[in-house]
Amino acid sequence: MHLTIDGRVVEAVPGQTVLDAARAAGIYIPALCYHPKTGKAGRCRACVVEVEGLRGLKESCALPVKDGMIVHTATPKVMEARRMIVDLLLAEGHHNCISCQANASCELQDMVYHLGIERPSFLIESEPTPLDLSSPGIVREADKCIHCGRCVAACQNGVVNEVLAFAYRGSHAMVVCDDDLPMGESSCVQCGECVQVCPVGALVLKQPREWRIRPHETTATKVTCPYCGVGCQIDLHTRDNRYVFAMAHEGQWERQPNKGMLCIKGRFGLDFVDSPERLRTPLIRKDGELVEASWDEALDLVAERLKATKEQHGADAIGFFASAKVSNEENYALGRFARAVIGTNNIDHCARL
Repeated sequence: MHLTIDGRVVEAVPGQTVLDAARAAGIYIPALCYHPKTGKAGRCRACVVEVEGLRGLKESCALPVKDGMIVHTATPKVMEARRMIVDLLLAEGHHNCISCQANASCELQDMVYHLGIERPSFLIESEPTPLDLSSPGIVREADKCIHCGRCVAACQNGVVNEVLAFAYRGSHAMVVCDDDLPMGESSCVQCGECVQVCPVGALVLKQPREWRIRPHETTATKVTCPYCGVGCQIDLHTRDNRYVFAMAHEGQWERQPNKGMLCIKGRFGLDFVDSPERLRTPLIRKDGELVEASWDEALDLVAERLKATKEQHGADAIGFFASAKVSNEENYALGRFARAVIGTNNIDHCARL
């Protein structure tokens, strides 16, 4: 089917929304409560459009496409509504963009720039809410929350942890963990999916304070998670060849084994890469003590002990442990070595190693 958006004929398929069709065609329609993984919401009204033949403004994220539909995304009426929506969001929150970790990676900030808003029309004075720093990996700043509901939908319907929910009423409404517990004391499993879908700086990853690195200052490299056998796709963010943080790769997320999500290990368990505790030199035991050795000395000793053990007790007296903290290629090589060279199937992989 075909519809016309801002004078441009766009192809669409049954089941798509106007927002889906527009984004597939490269047409910008802002949407703060919509995320492909959390689905239709129709809560923030930032994506409203005018449709010929329909009364009033319609939420494009929840409006199914119809053949021959004519849509206008930037009429004066639409832009006026969007400006009021953003004005209200800026008025009731403490959106300090200059010091925010999400600066330059914030969808609300993008919308403000797109609308040409220099400053909020009015401000609502309120006492700042203390940061929730109880979680080992996530920082919650309630004052920056725009009540889009993405994190709630992701937690309830995506990873199905059912930790996050809306609580209280009116101007006191907020997202809470369980029955309004600090995140670190709640039943949260620290998967970080709420951070992944948050469009603003209300939920961010906790970083060492000396780093002060924002997402747009890093380089993202798509990798496969080394921990289990699911094959989750990760965007590994680095700066100056140093690991900073990990996020789920969301490109074509429907076709990925992890559907654009990560567990606690995939999101927070990769900092071992730059750990100062990593061994840089082989160690061998002499007189009961571990001492540094050259690679030749260490490999010769291992080969000698393996050969002697196999000759005396047989190949099945030897076992191997692989590790998630080395590359998949190295784990494969160890498996081949155990089975083809030593002749044993006694090999295991443990993500704790």
